[in-house]
Amino acid sequence: METCYRHPKRETGVRCSNCERPICPDCMTSTPVGMRCPECAKQSTKVRTMRSVSSDPTLTYILIGINVLAGLGSVYGGNVGTEGGSLTDAWELSRAQLADGDLWRLVTSGFAHRGLFHLLANMLALYILGTMLEPALGRRRFALIYFVSLLCGSLGVLLFSADASAGASGAVFGLMGAAVVVARSRGLNLMESGLGLWLGINLLITFTIPNISIGGHLGGLVGGALAGLVLVELGERRRVPRYVPELLCAAIGVAAVVISIVQYG
Repeated sequence: METCYRHPKRETGVRCSNCERPICPDCMTSTPVGMRCPECAKQSTKVRTMRSVSSDPTLTYILIGINVLAGLGSVYGGNVGTEGGSLTDAWELSRAQLADGDLWRLVTSGFAHRGLFHLLANMLALYILGTMLEPALGRRRFALIYFVSLLCGSLGVLLFSADASAGASGAVFGLMGAAVVVARSRGLNLMESGLGLWLGINLLITFTIPNISIGGHLGGLVGGALAGLVLVELGERRRVPRYVPELLCAAIGVAAVVISIVQYG
């Protein structure tokens, strides 16, 4: 058992979160970033949060704009294409449509919505998660997580159901999974931050309310969590070259597309 660096006769299992020297209860000072020794507690400490990197969530606003335009076009745009039908009909995803060669639906289905409430619910979640994650991770990594989640959500749709599906829920659930990963890596309590409760409620809704794409939600959640793990564990903790975790993250999305095409296209 280690002993306190200021009181050699006192055993302790706690270390200063800054200098990592062992400290006893009399020497501990509680801070937002853990227990500190007296010397480190006097220093100015930058508290790490989900928004610890200064950046405007520009991409989040762009994605919301694209989704809103597509959603309004679907609701109020009338028939599109040579065979008629709404924009949602033209962009939604199902096994039969992918088998017909409509590969673009793997992406477009993530921007089409079924009604205003569906659109507004997803955009509110995207705004909350985007303004939290994009400043914390940076625009490029946020984009990677969003589109990997979207593609994994599309794969989930194909795996779990033969019915057509549309909506940004897969991408949103992926952002939620990535937010959980990032929060845990930065020492934030999931329940105190509200992320744990929010995720639990959304999973409950997914499995209890009919006509919700279980596959899209779960596929996006798994894809986003995996992407977050790759970017955080390799990019921030292992200190590998920046492009390595980003390439691995992109590979998850590519794998989702390949599996979708091989299995159902």
